[in-house]
Amino acid sequence: MPTPGYVFSTLDDEPIVPSLKAISTAMDHQNTTTTLRSSKKPLSEEDKEEIELDSLIDKKSRVDTDIFSEQQTLDKKDYGNFTLLVILYLLQGIPIGLSFGSIPFLLKEKLSYSQIAIFSLSSWPYSLKLLWSPIVDAVYTPKLGRRKSWIIPIQILTGILFYFLGNNIDSMMSSQHVPIYALTYSFLTTIFFCATQDIAVDGWALTLLSKESLSYASTAQTIGLNSGYFLSFTVFLSFNSSEFSNKYLRSIPQDYGVLSLSDYMKFWSFMYILITAYLIFFKKESDIKDEESQLDISGVYSTIWKICKLPHMRSYIVVLLTSKIGFICHEAVTSLKLLEKGFSREDLALSVLLDFPLQIFFGYYAAKWSNGPRPLKPWLYAFYGRLLCSLLGMIIVAGYPKDHPVTMLYFLIIMASTVLSSFMSTVQFVSISAFMTSIADPVIGGTYMTLLNTFSNFGGTWPKFFVLEAVDSYTTSICSIPNADDKVLLCNTEIERDMCKDMDGICSIVKDGYYIVNTLCVLIGFIMLIFYIKPIIQRLERLPKKMWRLHQ
Repeated sequence: MPTPGYVFSTLDDEPIVPSLKAISTAMDHQNTTTTLRSSKKPLSEEDKEEIELDSLIDKKSRVDTDIFSEQQTLDKKDYGNFTLLVILYLLQGIPIGLSFGSIPFLLKEKLSYSQIAIFSLSSWPYSLKLLWSPIVDAVYTPKLGRRKSWIIPIQILTGILFYFLGNNIDSMMSSQHVPIYALTYSFLTTIFFCATQDIAVDGWALTLLSKESLSYASTAQTIGLNSGYFLSFTVFLSFNSSEFSNKYLRSIPQDYGVLSLSDYMKFWSFMYILITAYLIFFKKESDIKDEESQLDISGVYSTIWKICKLPHMRSYIVVLLTSKIGFICHEAVTSLKLLEKGFSREDLALSVLLDFPLQIFFGYYAAKWSNGPRPLKPWLYAFYGRLLCSLLGMIIVAGYPKDHPVTMLYFLIIMASTVLSSFMSTVQFVSISAFMTSIADPVIGGTYMTLLNTFSNFGGTWPKFFVLEAVDSYTTSICSIPNADDKVLLCNTEIERDMCKDMDGICSIVKDGYYIVNTLCVLIGFIMLIFYIKPIIQRLERLPKKMWRLHQ
């Protein structure tokens, strides 16, 4: 999923729209039977394999084209299973929306960026699920089914954990010293469960829908995952806000919102158990095996290692792991800075909600732009755009109105910046997805694509921790009341902030590390783009397809 504006780090699992690379014809490959007969040079074994694999891609492309052109609507017999997929993906979006969106927003008033950096580690399992996905695919009990063997216990455990957190989360969040490590461990476990369920549901989607409706599996994921995310982020923050509740939902003002985090998590704990009960008693799983599933666990890990050892693949992996450094500070910190300056949570969440339908619109045209011999050309252009959006974000934060409320003009500027950032992010996401689709070895396509997506996801996850830590390191704050020796009291650590608060002082920033770190990130990203990433990308695009394949 591409990053919506600059609210949370990307979850680039599936494209919003299907890549137009899949809608190709057999004429894309010029090694026809006639030309091969006329060639006097004998074919090597490698060339023969290239032709066979190209033929396999052509056959798959023709099947995809037939489905795309003939199947315009979801088959009626798949309505129930499609709805089930949407619900299962929605259950994934609920903890994702909390971990990636709402919790950092709610914690910002009490925690430093270094402490939020610690909590950001809770999102790592979603980017590293490839490490245990072969186990989820291979280990199961036939009594429950290959996918239900994991979905059922995982959802039960998630429901129990949600109920436990629901009983304790409000006290944890309202305490003077938030137990950040306990909170991080709890949500890391939740996201681990969520990522494991995602592996199983993705596999089940391939057999749950009929062949004619299989293209709607990604649609179910997009609807469910984004719906769950926006329920836990945009909707929850609005109903949790006392300002929103007093303005639209109450006649008598109160100091709290109509929906607490505790009640929200308890509600979804019951929903997890309820939906799991339906799967246990009313839903049977068909036992269908594909060719790739015949690999044992060691075989899958061996294949992953062989892919990583390809010389050109190493360069591509480095690009995937480092290309988001240039704009990671903007996407991880800018929204938190706006909240710090006084921008309301519900207004920021509203800007993301308004941006969501535009992402789908942009995704369609980004797929069209990526359909050609150079699918990464739009990706390079959007790279410049995301760097510019990072600079624009700094200008917006610096120009936040201090002595008067946020005007409609300023809100529209934030909205325009969010849309522009999302547009560039979507173009990059769809473009890189199209390139991955074009180079993936069709014999091991599932493993190949999952591996590349994992590196792409992790490239937007690992820098976030260090960027948040750096913002605190480069920030200098002082207390409005001097200490006993009439010297300036710093507010850089939690202990110093508590001392200032005990003296009824106010901490104010005299040097904001956000501007320093964001500037450094943009400079590093630009230098890497010019001298490393762009040359590597242009070289990789020129490689023949056989260079990306494993020759058995």
